[in-house]
Amino acid sequence: MTLKEIVEEGKGIPGRIFDMTVQVLILVSLLAFSMETLPNLTEQEENILELVEIITVLLFTGEYLLRLYVADSKPRFIFSFFGLVDLIAILPFYLAIGLDLRSVRVCRIFRLFRVLKLVRYSSALTRYRRAFQSIGAELFLFFLATGILLFLAAVGIYHFEGKAQPETFGSVFHSLWWAVITLTTVGYGDAYPVTMGGRFFTFVILMLGLGIVALPSGLMASALNRAAVGEEREET
Repeated sequence: MTLKEIVEEGKGIPGRIFDMTVQVLILVSLLAFSMETLPNLTEQEENILELVEIITVLLFTGEYLLRLYVADSKPRFIFSFFGLVDLIAILPFYLAIGLDLRSVRVCRIFRLFRVLKLVRYSSALTRYRRAFQSIGAELFLFFLATGILLFLAAVGIYHFEGKAQPETFGSVFHSLWWAVITLTTVGYGDAYPVTMGGRFFTFVILMLGLGIVALPSGLMASALNRAAVGEEREET
C-alpha cells in the first residue's frame, strides 16, 4: 500500500485512521474557535485554546504537505477546490504571526473554512459539490438575473413610495432593503408601501419572488439526482 493510497484514497486501516484523525482535528479546531468567543475566559483557558490551535495548525500543515507530495500534479492540487480549502485552513495562523491584534482577529475568521474540509470525507456532501459544479452556469445566470431584478424593484418602489415615505424609501439605495426582503418573501414589516401604486407593484414583485425562490431549488434537485445516478454508474 502506497502513501498516495493512504492519504488520497483512504485505503486500508492506515487510510481510515488518517481520514478519521483529520476529521477529529477539524471538529476540535471548530470547537476551540467557538470556545474562544466565550466571555470572561481566564488566562489559563486562553493559553490552552491557543495551544490547541497551534497543534491543530501544525497537523493540518503536515496533512497539506502530504497531499501536495503525493499529488500527481502539484499546481493542479494547489489551485483545486480542496487544495485551496486546505491552504486557507492554515494560512490565517501564519499570516497572524507578527501582525497586530486587529489583523489577527480578521484572519481568525478564515479558520471557518476548515469546516469545508469535511466535504472531502462525506459522499453526500461530495454529491452536493458535484451538483453545484454541474449547474454553475445556470446559477450564475440566476444570480445575475436576481441582481438585475433587485435593482429594478428598488427603482420601482422608490418611484412609487419615495415622496410618501422619504425616510424609508428616500433613495434607490434605501429601497434595496425592501427589494431584498420582498423578493425573498421574508417581509419583516419594517418597510412596506402605503400608496396604491406601491402596493400593486409589491404584489408583482412578490409573485416574481416566489418564482425566484423556487427556481434554484428545482435546479439543485435535478443536479443532485444526476449526481446520484452518476455515482451509481461508477459503482457498477
